[in-house]
Amino acid sequence: MFIDRAKIEVKAGDGGNGMSSFRREKFVPRGGPSGGDGGRGGDTILVVDSNLNTLIDFRYKRKFKAASGDHGQTKDMHGHQGEHMYIKVPPGTLVKDEITGQVLGDLTSAGQELVVAKGGRGGRGNARFVSSVHRAPTFAEQGEPGEERSLQLELKILADVGLVGYPSVGKSSILATVSAAKPEIAAYHFTTLTPVLGVVSLREGQSFVLADIPGLIEGAHQGKGLGHDFLRHIERTRIIIHVLDVSGLEGRDPIEDFHKINDELQLYNERLASRPQIIAANKMDLPEARDNYQKVADYLAKEGREVFPVSAATGEGLPQLMERAARLLAECKDDPAEPIDTVVFEAKPEEEYTIGRDEDGAFTVQGKGIDKLVAMTNFENDEAVRRFQLIWRKLGIDMALRERGVKEGETVRIRGMEFEFKD
Repeated sequence: MFIDRAKIEVKAGDGGNGMSSFRREKFVPRGGPSGGDGGRGGDTILVVDSNLNTLIDFRYKRKFKAASGDHGQTKDMHGHQGEHMYIKVPPGTLVKDEITGQVLGDLTSAGQELVVAKGGRGGRGNARFVSSVHRAPTFAEQGEPGEERSLQLELKILADVGLVGYPSVGKSSILATVSAAKPEIAAYHFTTLTPVLGVVSLREGQSFVLADIPGLIEGAHQGKGLGHDFLRHIERTRIIIHVLDVSGLEGRDPIEDFHKINDELQLYNERLASRPQIIAANKMDLPEARDNYQKVADYLAKEGREVFPVSAATGEGLPQLMERAARLLAECKDDPAEPIDTVVFEAKPEEEYTIGRDEDGAFTVQGKGIDKLVAMTNFENDEAVRRFQLIWRKLGIDMALRERGVKEGETVRIRGMEFEFKD
């Protein structure tokens, strides 16, 4: 089954907790703090596997979580880092953040990797907090939570040449004749409901990937028919073979079909209009096609198009058509790929925070830095709480809350925890 869209949820591993311990050995007086750091959580990583050509695996498994780091140990022993979670995706996978819609990456090459969720940092053990004025700290940090997000995966097939045209013009028959692909072929519209790939081998060492793109209709750029579901698969093809039924047996004018399909391609993506395009005048085994061919060929020649008379039923003209497609591919081999606006993350100070109000009137403090501070503080340890309060004051949150009108005893929420404000 061909699946070209999927939604998954990923979570990186949490960092391991730091250890709070003291060295207790014979003949080592006042051994001091010896708690080790927790290990970093594993990352969640997408990796391209060239053996895949569909996102069907994500129909059955949609949640992925990397391993957490091990906790720190006594004697300054640090915890092991959590194992990364590798998720295999097919070439041509576009990765978007489901909430923001931002493109995180465009995975096209075998072995290419994209880190979609970073593992949390391991908490520091109490040995890391020793200073000249604090010789025996009793607290340690908890591990930082790993990142988590929902992703939208979108597959755009990677093919060198794409077959486009109205339904039932013979695209699937052409693909079946020139390659080993076995698309479904029948005498009704929309027989092909998913893109089908085939490899065209011309001679030793020369081949290319040909895609049968399901039939387009007028209004496809607005989502009509199969619309957007398959128009995006044409975006990565470098050559377009436009298949026309020149017999006109279904009551359609091939010249009118030519303009309608090209209009749809341009309305969907203007770059498609500039792609090299060859015309395959199909069904030349029929008398009606032979009668119409010259008129259609003369018109398209004036439009600057190359026309090849072919018959998918008999194979007539298909070798010449494939040879011409191969030569065009060689000429445009170094054409730059269509740019993808991927997200560039900029480093921002973690001290940034915002103050708001919940519906019940409680104050909220939000920010990556303050969220991390709350998550990594052990509030059951008095020293850890005092450290939290010190950092809180250094960040100016007390002053900011007063400016927003907080009063003694009012509730302040940070990352799911509630605090009572006291002057």
